[in-house]
Amino acid sequence: MFSTLFSLFEQSGISTEMIRMAEKVTSGERISIEEGILLYREGSLPYLAVLAEHVRHKINGKQVFFNRNIHLEPTNICINHCAFCSYRRKKGEEGCWEFGIDELVKMAADRQLSGITEIHIVGGVHPDRDVHFYADLLTGIKKILPHVQIKAFTAVEIDAMCRFASVTIKEGLGLLKNAGLVSMPGGGAEIFDEELRAKICPDKTGSAAWLDIHRTAHQLGIATNSTMLYGLLEDYTHRIDHLNRLRTLQDETGGFNAFIPLKFKHYNNRFSHIEESTTVEDLKNYAVSRIFLDNIPHLKAYWPMIGKQVAQLSLAFGVDDLDGTIDDTTRIYSMAGSEEQSPTASTEQLAEMIHGAGLVPVERDTLYNVIRRAEVN
Repeated sequence: MFSTLFSLFEQSGISTEMIRMAEKVTSGERISIEEGILLYREGSLPYLAVLAEHVRHKINGKQVFFNRNIHLEPTNICINHCAFCSYRRKKGEEGCWEFGIDELVKMAADRQLSGITEIHIVGGVHPDRDVHFYADLLTGIKKILPHVQIKAFTAVEIDAMCRFASVTIKEGLGLLKNAGLVSMPGGGAEIFDEELRAKICPDKTGSAAWLDIHRTAHQLGIATNSTMLYGLLEDYTHRIDHLNRLRTLQDETGGFNAFIPLKFKHYNNRFSHIEESTTVEDLKNYAVSRIFLDNIPHLKAYWPMIGKQVAQLSLAFGVDDLDGTIDDTTRIYSMAGSEEQSPTASTEQLAEMIHGAGLVPVERDTLYNVIRRAEVN
């Protein structure tokens, strides 16, 4: 099969370097930083799709995963000043919210009949809430929903809540784990390049600290996800540098479950003058990420951000996870002008999206244990 493909590549005028890279990927060799940059610059969509699909199939076969989840967003009051954020509000500002523990527990309880298996909790960095507040929140949720797995708090939130309580990251994560935390999302990574980070999120947890918090979580047996914000000020060298830092940490710990590229949305923030990336660029980014991150098992397309149609297209570019049902419980991307203003999807819809791409729908839990292989009508 691949000899035929390489012959077609040659006939279509693809460079010798790109053919050699295809041979490396299909033989299971790791590509270098320089080759990753070349993939971005010269890789056509058909070429990238072939290689990304090879990597995806090698790791996950024809399986594409999803889960039944909801989001809880305790507050959008935040001490940080990220220039790309459409979500943040100051205390007392119109559009701000800060739910108490009892309110948040009730929100979770109200969804218990929907069959959810995961509660995803993220929000702003509230100046008056420390790690003890959030441990009490997790304890309250687990009392009423003991079977539900909790994925919660970005490294940026963890950093702040531990500082506010004067405890170490390891101590704070230990408290949260004992209260029911099984996994962390990958938010707050943005772009690791320090000069770019100083321009887009100057007071947010730094790149080295973000990686170290995830390293500590992995050492404590807490699985995490990873992300990259793209389509803002970065170029391809910045993206590959970011991916390489993730790949290096994964070599060390093996603790990342998934990687999620997060598309910059320009509505209602200080970078509104920047055009958003095209669908072609989105698909290229998925494919290169899948090829380069050979040691992170899952690549997720977050459909509330890019819309269901592009998410389904991404399944041909290395993606093997579509997140979950959401049930209209997140405002982070809808406030930034995302494609899905009221994000909700049934398990049947997600299964049909996957099956329509010729793949096998698999319902999972937070840690990617298989719950069932979905039936499609």
